[in-house]
Amino acid sequence: MAGIPWELKCPKVIGVKLTGSLSGWTSPKDVILKVAGILTVKGGTGAIVEYHGPGVDSISCTGMATICNMGAEIGATTSVFPYNHRMKKYLSKTGRTDIANLADEFKDHLVPDPGCHYDQLIEINLNELKPHINGPFTPDLAHPVAEVGAVAEKEGWPVDIRVGLIGSCTNSSYEDMGRSAAVAKQALAHGLKCKSQFTITPGSEQIRATIERDGYAQILRDVGGIVLANACGPCIGQWDRKDIKKGEKNTIVTSYNRNFTGRNDANPETHAFVTSPEIVTALAIAGTLKFNPETDFLTGKDGKKFKLEAPDADELPRMDFDPGQDTYQHPPKDSSGQRVDVSPTSQRLQLLEPFDKWDGKDLEDLQILIKVKGKCTTDHISAAGPWLKFRGHLDNISNNLLIGAINIENGKANSVRNAVTQEFGPVPDTARYYKKHGIRWVVIGDENYGEGSSREHAALEPRHLGGRAIITKSFARIHETNLKKQGLLPLTFADPADYNKIHPVDKLTIQGLKDFAPGKPLKCIIKHPNGTQETISLNHTFNETQIEWFRAGSALNRMKELQQ
Repeated sequence: MAGIPWELKCPKVIGVKLTGSLSGWTSPKDVILKVAGILTVKGGTGAIVEYHGPGVDSISCTGMATICNMGAEIGATTSVFPYNHRMKKYLSKTGRTDIANLADEFKDHLVPDPGCHYDQLIEINLNELKPHINGPFTPDLAHPVAEVGAVAEKEGWPVDIRVGLIGSCTNSSYEDMGRSAAVAKQALAHGLKCKSQFTITPGSEQIRATIERDGYAQILRDVGGIVLANACGPCIGQWDRKDIKKGEKNTIVTSYNRNFTGRNDANPETHAFVTSPEIVTALAIAGTLKFNPETDFLTGKDGKKFKLEAPDADELPRMDFDPGQDTYQHPPKDSSGQRVDVSPTSQRLQLLEPFDKWDGKDLEDLQILIKVKGKCTTDHISAAGPWLKFRGHLDNISNNLLIGAINIENGKANSVRNAVTQEFGPVPDTARYYKKHGIRWVVIGDENYGEGSSREHAALEPRHLGGRAIITKSFARIHETNLKKQGLLPLTFADPADYNKIHPVDKLTIQGLKDFAPGKPLKCIIKHPNGTQETISLNHTFNETQIEWFRAGSALNRMKELQQ
């Protein structure tokens, strides 16, 4: 449809062999939390993760979806499971029997090849896997639920849980909601409600309507929960949180996929942990990270102690799913005469202007906007939450550019030195100053720069405000590609130690662009304020098509050229 080829470097394949069966408090979420602890947030970069083995059959179709959803948290290109009867059951229940029948015809081809080789093999015995909880601040810091309380006390993390949050795209299946309701029902039977605040975010209108019909939503309300809208909600920062002030240290537990600093509530002191919905529910009832539902007791309203039994719930509703309200608005059959009018004074919408083409020259004397220290996710680069109202207005949303990134020069977020005025100020303001005065700039990043949400604004904003290159130790794959699409140069140090040679007050010149070619490194000259220079080598992963994007100014520009 775009009229241009798409090229993808052949990925490695990481095999995850599952044996045994899920049971008790252990859930599909625990599989990916365990894998994240093994591979880390960058261990799956450039790889497809293929789950296989006899343990697969103990996981529901939506449970497999949860595991694959969080493949992004380990940097994976994608994640796959073999086709089985659980997928067929789900497809049939959701009105896609024709697809299930087609898959059945080719089921022998929808499984791993016998004797296939994996670049890396991980083996997990589901009989031995324990419930996990990962965090804070990163989804690969894995802890068994039984141990996290002691770790939190040792590390000085708050053990009292302020809010438990379940749902979102990652963990709001019918089975997830049913298991959470099963936990809540036990607490209610003993006269208990959640000690922590508790929210439920249905992942779709179909799930919302079905759990309302089948009583799960009411059980979760009765235990103290608030059922939110079918939206990303607090998972992406759409949370008008009132119970704490910004800067107040606190702990929340969620069944979401990401827990980066400030992601959920814009508070950098919120210690967010991710776990399964049923564990979130149990912890919200107990109100503390020190509670282990497998072994610990609660005290009922009557003063008697009781232990929560492992939850059980139907994988799919016994009746058909309730589709809920149909809010889809059909486009006109003939849109050839339609015109989109955007007010020039709108604060929410803005027509995009093409980015400038490459001028055919090397990039001389680039100013360093910021040298980032440590983790820099797309949430750090382009925060979500209240900023999402500007996602149709590139100039306005660019006011959040890199406001969460830590400046190595002063250890602060959203505070960088203006090389001209020598004053420290917000990152977006400094970038705008440089753009106004014709000063092109570069960002220096650390490992796995741009992990997390794909969030294309994280690539659009630096381009819009005058950025020309992002130089890092390594990139998250999707963000690296997004930068290429917008005509930026994502480059990596040939020697990661060269990161230490660059100081925020230096200027950089990138040479070799006239002979820009796949696999051919570029040269970078570091110009220090004292007049000395150092030369380092920068690698890239551009292919021929992507180099055409750079020369045209962006992938969209190149598409337009090809249509002329």
